[in-house]
Amino acid sequence: MSFGEPDADLGNARTAALTSGEMIGVRVPMHDAEEPVVRSYLLVDDIDPAAEAAKAAGAEFMLPPMESPGRGKFAIYMLGGIQHGPWQI
Repeated sequence: MSFGEPDADLGNARTAALTSGEMIGVRVPMHDAEEPVVRSYLLVDDIDPAAEAAKAAGAEFMLPPMESPGRGKFAIYMLGGIQHGPWQI
């Protein structure tokens, strides 16, 4: 496995394809105040109701559902002290 070049659309993350067909990405903090974090992105059928369910459970959105050109839609939220990233292809 090898990582590609930084991708500006993904916060300059470098990504690599796993043999399972999934993707992994790593990036450095984007600014001095950003803490190191592990954030899993999970595929969802429809991001809007998934985001609404997270919000109803008390999630605080760091990034509301948004389009990522050529990749689908994703969001980032904090719930229970853990960052989550639903992703709809």
